[in-house]
Amino acid sequence: MIPAQDTSSPDETRLRYAGWRAVLACFLMALFLFGFALYGQGIYLVELQRLNGWPPALISGASTLSFLLSNILATFTSEFVDRLGAKRLVLLGIAALAASMAMLASATTVWQLYAAFILMSLGWIGMGTVVIATVVSLWFVRRRGLAISLAYTGASFGGVVATPLLVLLVERTGFAAAMLTAAAVTVVVLVPVALAWIGPRSPAGAGETGDPSQSQPPLATADISRAKLIRSLAFWTISLPFALALVAQISFIVHQIALLEPKVGRSSAGLAVSIMTFMSIAGRFGLGMVVDRFDPRLVAAVSIVSQAAALLVIRQTDTVPIILAACAVFGFSVGNLITLPPLIIHREFSAASFVVVMGLSTAISGTVGALGPGLIGIIRGWSSDYDAALLVCIVLELVAAAIVARPGFLIWQATPEGSG
Repeated sequence: MIPAQDTSSPDETRLRYAGWRAVLACFLMALFLFGFALYGQGIYLVELQRLNGWPPALISGASTLSFLLSNILATFTSEFVDRLGAKRLVLLGIAALAASMAMLASATTVWQLYAAFILMSLGWIGMGTVVIATVVSLWFVRRRGLAISLAYTGASFGGVVATPLLVLLVERTGFAAAMLTAAAVTVVVLVPVALAWIGPRSPAGAGETGDPSQSQPPLATADISRAKLIRSLAFWTISLPFALALVAQISFIVHQIALLEPKVGRSSAGLAVSIMTFMSIAGRFGLGMVVDRFDPRLVAAVSIVSQAAALLVIRQTDTVPIILAACAVFGFSVGNLITLPPLIIHREFSAASFVVVMGLSTAISGTVGALGPGLIGIIRGWSSDYDAALLVCIVLELVAAAIVARPGFLIWQATPEGSG
């Protein structure tokens, strides 16, 4: 774990405070990573199938491998930061993401396809949500919650900005040229940002996430081991439901264009992606304004059920306005499924254990969630359409909502002061 430092905290409310530049850097990292390595995968699936004749299950399998590797390695994020430093880890992530996109541009064999997606998984290691939360936490104490929320918003903007621009580039220049251009822009924008703003650990990282009068450091040595977490019922009532929900969510995102194009056409399918991701931004900001008034578990259950309802509507209709509205409802909770687990973890575990609990929870839920694209690809190939696949996603989300909404099963391990 990263050791805490005992220094006085600067004024985090000042716009000139260097930590806000770190937040902007993390925002841009999330924008490029989620735009090209998550939302963009729907484009890769369609274009690689068209160019090379590969079946959806083969391409989805590569996507699943990428998510699987990245989420397994996320368990050790704190060790990576300790050994490499935050800046070096982020730079390696940028290089891996850009290289994966360049390799996809010229992929004509299966080994090239899988090598590209393995590189993409390394991009997730260096730029993913656990790294972003860790980097921001090094700079912020009293405003840590707001800072992390703003940094994560870049993930939603990735779908609103990066993915539609990539679709436009593919239509104008072809898939190969579009991917090479996107890779070059990624390097040109992110490398200077990381060099300038992802600096050494700030003294602002020392301190607590709750009452400033307390002295519990959020990144101090954890007071709970990974082995003990595995035996904790409270831990599993966080990790398991979000894992099931992510299976459905990631599957729909990756297959969204392929699923909707036969129903509403390519342009409307692209519009649906933009609407979904725009609504994820609205959902994240809306959640930030009201979540402190509610139990985050109940908020999570409502969010997951709303996604299940949206998928049911999409399964039952081919009407463009209704499908677009359903994608908007689905998108409203996309960002919430990333934001809510840290809020629950902060509430139910000590601040000192936050990075370990979040890293392990992210690894487990993300690993299970990574199975989604491949699973849905197999079901789609078996049934010749997406109806059965959507039904599976709906059932998984309903089960997830039922588990996460059962506070009676919890073992409360910390007071709300550790929530930041």
